[in-house]
Amino acid sequence: MVVAERETHQPPRPRAEQQAPRRRWTRFILPGYSALVILYTLVPIGVMILYGFNKAPAERLTFAWNGFTTEWYRHLFEISDLTTALVHSLEIATLSTLIATALGVPAALALSRYRFRGHGVADTVILADIAAPSVVVGASLLGFFVTLNVTLGLSTILIAHVAFNIAFVVVVLQARLADLDESLIDAAQDLGANPWTAFWKVTFPLIFPGILAAALLAFALSIDDFIITSFVNGQTLTFPLWVYGSVKVGIPPQVFVMGTLIFITGVLIAIAAVLVQRRAPAATI
Repeated sequence: MVVAERETHQPPRPRAEQQAPRRRWTRFILPGYSALVILYTLVPIGVMILYGFNKAPAERLTFAWNGFTTEWYRHLFEISDLTTALVHSLEIATLSTLIATALGVPAALALSRYRFRGHGVADTVILADIAAPSVVVGASLLGFFVTLNVTLGLSTILIAHVAFNIAFVVVVLQARLADLDESLIDAAQDLGANPWTAFWKVTFPLIFPGILAAALLAFALSIDDFIITSFVNGQTLTFPLWVYGSVKVGIPPQVFVMGTLIFITGVLIAIAAVLVQRRAPAATI
């Protein structure tokens, strides 16, 4: 009888009952924190999009809502200086992305596949370029151009953007190349492919998502750069520099409209990049 009573007796578990509500509450901490971070990021963008439809008196933006209008989309390129600055930003971002990607891909391949004298120094320089404050990079580039007596302008901005974009391209591609299966390349060469054919038929398709991601990052860093550009621009204005200068006299609503269009374009390109990356593994099997 004593044994039966011991077997059927179940001791109370107050701790489990006390911890159950706490566990149900704590599971919302991480999702709630993530939602707050996303909201903090999207609210300024939402304000920009919203006030691109605001009627602004004297063609200068105010944060008092004066009514809905699409006037600023119809007169998007009415301010010639702003349009020229936007064209400069797009030209520099496109060219610097192409040049930095063309130079960064071979550099990433060399640093990932081979060991040579100066390999460690090269890695250190690339990481230092990323870690260095923008003020330091801009001041050093300005001193370099002044020492060589180079006229500041569109060309110096392009050189500066290529200089800091290469490091980001190399780092992104190195992360992609770290997961590359070298046996696939060896198999292609065993089947008679020369190094050039093996690169285009095997290596390039495998690392293309990484190249695309690196190019998109370089373009985004270039088009919105302000600090480094302000050191080496001379009399040339880019979109961020023009917006900064217009703050003193009032920002025209076209700035918000252009920012909205740039944001939407970036979102569409990012979605396209994700779709390409999802299809890439199936294409390489």
